[in-house]
This record gives sequence, C-alpha cells and structure tokens, in this order.
Amino acid sequence: MTPFIIGTRDSQLALWQAKTIQQQLKANGLDSVLYPVKSSGDLNLDVPLYEMGITGIFTKTLDVALIKGDIDLAVHSMKDVPTQLPKTLVKGAVLKRANPYDVIVHKGLDFLNDKKGHIATGSLRRKAQWLNKYPDHEVSNLRGNVNTRLRKLESSAWNAAIFAAAGLERINIKPQNTQTLDWMIPAPAQGAMMVVTREDKTKVLEGLKPLNHKATETCVEIERSFLRTLEGGCSAPIGALAKIQGDTITLEANLLSLDGKTKHHIKKYRKLGEHKDFGTICAQHILREGGDMLMHKLREIL
Repeated sequence: MTPFIIGTRDSQLALWQAKTIQQQLKANGLDSVLYPVKSSGDLNLDVPLYEMGITGIFTKTLDVALIKGDIDLAVHSMKDVPTQLPKTLVKGAVLKRANPYDVIVHKGLDFLNDKKGHIATGSLRRKAQWLNKYPDHEVSNLRGNVNTRLRKLESSAWNAAIFAAAGLERINIKPQNTQTLDWMIPAPAQGAMMVVTREDKTKVLEGLKPLNHKATETCVEIERSFLRTLEGGCSAPIGALAKIQGDTITLEANLLSLDGKTKHHIKKYRKLGEHKDFGTICAQHILREGGDMLMHKLREIL
C-alpha cells in the first residue's frame, strides 16, 4: 500500500507530534512519510493571533493541503483546531492527552508578591486569567515557537512567561525555574493531539481507528462544545477542562473579559453515560448569567 502522507507544521513541536503519529501507524503495520509546511501563523510573529482575524490560523494551510489532496492526514495540537472543521474534513483520531496545564518559566517567584510584576504571553486566555489573579501586573505579547519564546524571555526584563506544559514536555525542554499554574483553566482540548483527514479517505480513517483514545475524546468534545456554544474563537479568553474520575465527569470552565476584571466561572459534574450536551448546558448557564453580554463585547473587539 502507498505510504500515507502526513502533513505537519515544521516547528520542532509539530514535527514531534507528527513523528509520534508516524510511529503509532508503523506499530500497526502502516507506512507513512512527513510533509512539513509553514502556516501563516508561524510566518507572522509580530502580530497577536487575535488581530489576524482568522480562526484556525495554525491549521488553515494543512486544511487546504488536505482538500487539494496533497496530503492524506494532518496532525494538530487540538486546541488550535476550530470547533467546526471545513467541509469534507473529519476527525480521524484523538490521541491520549498529555499534561493539560499551563506553566510559568520564571526568574524567581518574588514578583508574585510585587505590584510591578511583568509576564509575557501571546494568549488572551492566559492574559485574562493572570490579570484576574494579579490585576496590577503588566502583560506583554509573546509569540513564536517554544525555543524562540524561551530565548525572548531570557533576553528580556520580564519576570516570567507562560507556556503549555505539554509543549515543553513533548520536546524534552525542562527549564529549571518552572511552576505549574494549576489555578489557570487550560484552553479547551489543551494537551491533546488531533488527526484530521478527508471524509472520503476510508483507508486512512480505518488506519487511524486504533490510535483514538476514547476517554480523551470524550473530555475534549465536552470542552469544545462549551467553546462552540459560547461562539468563541481559538483566541477568545475561554478556558475549559473536563476530567473523568471513576464514573463521574467534571467540567470546570470560565469566560473572562480581556482585562480579567470580569469572570464567569462554572464547575459541574455528570455521571459518565449521562453527559450528553454537558458542555453545551454549562455554556448556556454562563450565557444566562451575563456571559452573553460579555461575548457580545468580545466579538466587537476581536
């Protein structure tokens, strides 16, 4: 059989993810080759993501390659994937989730008790949650791949920068001064990897089935339905994390204003098997409690 062509961004992290899929396919007797491309999100590092006005900025280039038939499947960090896939494209597999939390890489933690603290992040969600907890701190925009952001932190006057724990762990970068932000609710599907293919690629879909991790798929779909119901793009300050413990699913989620001063928070439980529309129901509660007005304001800005 002709090897599957795996499309991927060409960053170190994206290539790690694609090679992981390649290895898992090989373990199931399927050959594949990598097809690295640059996305428009990688090529413009000076403009904040939300100002580009595109949802799925890190997936668009690969979506086009899939639709054109240049590649057979694409590998993404699932938090970057829009909640609605383009026509003809479908989810092939969701891999077992890695660490979903954010971390700070810092130069000492004294700044947490200082009104003059200064951190960096390119994420509106991280910025909003940080300002909610530390309203007097300054937050600077930080873009680029993991290594670029670490270099910028080192050469700056910033006290710390925020990263996804999974991104650091996957490429085996473990800065000494790192602290988990277990109070910060991650982006929906953070830490999960998603494989996308065309709906007519029956052999690819069949080959991807063994790679799917059902528990992760259940959790991230709840988180993404929360996001979808709020109608928030990837850049909106929305956090959601679902967990399965025994026969119970917990969803903790929030929606914040850009300055962190307004926060809508929810934490609910459901029995496994009785979780249909769980994320949607939680999002509707947020909207009724004032989240609809906040989302209207955010859409005007973003």
